[in-house]
Amino acid sequence: MKRIPNYALYGENALPAWQDLLHFEWINERSELHKQEIKPHQHDSLLQVVYIRSGKGEVSLENSRMTFSAPSLVLLPCRTVHAFSNSHDTNGTVITAAQRPLESMARIVSSELLGLMRRPGVFPLPWQADGSEPIWPLIELIREEATSHERGNVAAGHALLLALLMRIARLGTPATMLRGSNPRRTALLGRFRELVDEHFRRHWPVARYAEALGITPTTLGRICRDELGEPPTALINERLIREAQRQLAYTELEIKQIAHDLGFIDSAYFSRYFRKQAGLKPSEFRVAFQQPAPSANAE
Repeated sequence: MKRIPNYALYGENALPAWQDLLHFEWINERSELHKQEIKPHQHDSLLQVVYIRSGKGEVSLENSRMTFSAPSLVLLPCRTVHAFSNSHDTNGTVITAAQRPLESMARIVSSELLGLMRRPGVFPLPWQADGSEPIWPLIELIREEATSHERGNVAAGHALLLALLMRIARLGTPATMLRGSNPRRTALLGRFRELVDEHFRRHWPVARYAEALGITPTTLGRICRDELGEPPTALINERLIREAQRQLAYTELEIKQIAHDLGFIDSAYFSRYFRKQAGLKPSEFRVAFQQPAPSANAE
């Protein structure tokens, strides 16, 4: 694979970033077509919520690989490189929605919900005492809207999906962490992350980001340390290393090509930088990622 594919639904051409969408399908419908192996790809403008009702498997999220088993939920924000392998008895649902309108709605509801929507993860879910599934009623309502042709079905489905994500946040996070921090700081950090996503290949200094945000470097540093516990450079480095890891893990590009793509003139300097940040040489990381994990395909 020379480049990481960008799809709408897996194997289908990507939609424009502004395209509105709400789609529902069963895991086994697509998984069986690809022999329980969904290869690495990303969705440029779409968020996916995968609900595992039965079975087990393994998911690669960016630079991490983890197993899952029913019942659990996998959250895939837009631009998350991911891949799946699963057992033949795995089934559940995949909800795909346009992330931009969802984020616009989440800003009104909760800044913490907005943050959740931007972090990929696997959420093990509890069974109810009576054996029922706590989030299944919401998923059924989303399915009804996604398959409906009624007026406003996409907007209604998005609202229900936000309710589902809030339910997941409550299940997976102590309630004290759901109460808000400073809205202005949250908004600034969100915009800072967006700018880093746009310009990390250009190696902007912190002062350039601060100027784009209309604040001083000192203020940006204080906000990052207070809210994230780390300086702005840590977030910038993390984004750069994460992209390097994605390309090392999921493409066949040579290391010097990856270095050039990430704005490094000297591939040797890139290798030193990568080792300092990740603890491994780029070649060592690629080999380590490709090592087989404990089997997730057992029946």
